[in-house]
Amino acid sequence: MEVANNWKDYEILDMANGEKLERWKDIILVRPDPQIIWQQKTFPQKWKNANARYHRSSTGGGAWEYQKKLPSSWQINYKNLTFNIKPMGFKHTGLFPEQAVNWDWMIAKIQNTKREIKVLNLFAYTGGATVACSYAGASVCHVDSSKGMVTWAKENIQASHLEDRPVRYIVDDVVKFVNREIRRGNHYDAIIMDPPSYGRGTNGEVWKFEENIGDLVELCTKVLSDNPLFFLINSYTTGISSKVLENILRLTVGKQYQGKITSGEIGLPMTGSNLILPCGIYGRWEE
Repeated sequence: MEVANNWKDYEILDMANGEKLERWKDIILVRPDPQIIWQQKTFPQKWKNANARYHRSSTGGGAWEYQKKLPSSWQINYKNLTFNIKPMGFKHTGLFPEQAVNWDWMIAKIQNTKREIKVLNLFAYTGGATVACSYAGASVCHVDSSKGMVTWAKENIQASHLEDRPVRYIVDDVVKFVNREIRRGNHYDAIIMDPPSYGRGTNGEVWKFEENIGDLVELCTKVLSDNPLFFLINSYTTGISSKVLENILRLTVGKQYQGKITSGEIGLPMTGSNLILPCGIYGRWEE
């Protein structure tokens, strides 16, 4: 497992009873997490300092309960990257801090190559990977079906003082966009995708991870350049092994390009303990 252990503005303070106690800069939040199935709190006293807690509803969704007044948004830093944090209606804050392991990997790959790199970031959300790749010197095409998320990504680019870097923002269904890029003859040296377990496109197109991921990766091989740098798949879909992502890459990208294919879990450490929270999986092809 690759663990995101280089944070200063984020940490897990404790976790128990299906919840994690997290510090986001100066704000402490309690949010649910299905991986936390043990009952024992390691630091019971720390839970009294929470600013807000997200409660799931039995009918779906949920709501925030505020113990202390929160700003509508605030910023946190990861190394030289800056992100805007906002508590959202469905427990999220706009950032997945465990993805720092992938940001570090992408930055190193881009900075260590001696050529210009074009990156395609699909299901790009609020642009964590877009900010990382832009910081590393790549030009980025950022695609998400949510206009609000794309606006948030622009704010993150600005917060990191990268607004002069080449970033193309697209609000569209990912499959439709990739098909258009194929027709246009556009190509990319690196592709990142973080597909949801289930989702709907801009015109109600249904996405199901298990049914659609293989076809999407196959489709994306048609927009890879002749000398690609990497192809990264992230997933939070429960029940899917990282080896599944590795197998898909072997059957698609690996058939067309010589390179190394790896997969694994990513996680977050809990401060003051040996506990690690599993947070998702990845599959990587790299030159």
